[in-house]
Amino acid sequence: MELPRAGESGELEIIEPLCAVFRRKLKSEGLKYTPERAQVLDTIIQLDGLFEAERLMDDLKDAGFRVSKATVYRTIKLLLEAGILQRVAIDSEHARYQLVYGRRPQVLLIRVDTDEVEPVDMPELAAAIERLCRERGLQARGHRVHVFAESKQ
Repeated sequence: MELPRAGESGELEIIEPLCAVFRRKLKSEGLKYTPERAQVLDTIIQLDGLFEAERLMDDLKDAGFRVSKATVYRTIKLLLEAGILQRVAIDSEHARYQLVYGRRPQVLLIRVDTDEVEPVDMPELAAAIERLCRERGLQARGHRVHVFAESKQ
């Protein structure tokens, strides 16, 4: 499965398939691309937005796949290291993840009083980041912005 990525002009371009990126990471670690790891990756690709490892395990089980808890957590760790997933720290108790490889960078507005997470489109921020990098002779590869907020009351 190939995912789009924002090019310099903001247009989408086709990039390397996720499974190829993950296979390369596994090979560099001396590990194999097993059917269980493939199913974990495929299930993550189908998730929308943030997810917890427990939800991922539930989705795998509901789809009739038998994948151990250890395999799910190890696969998440490898996907993080490969730059396919990003860990989003909302609170100190639960790790949440999101698929980032091949996706446009986004700003997350995190309500610390309700645990609600809202992706926010801020093209002006993306433009400022592009300008900042261009002025320094660099090319932006992405950004991560998390805004933590709560009700004024």
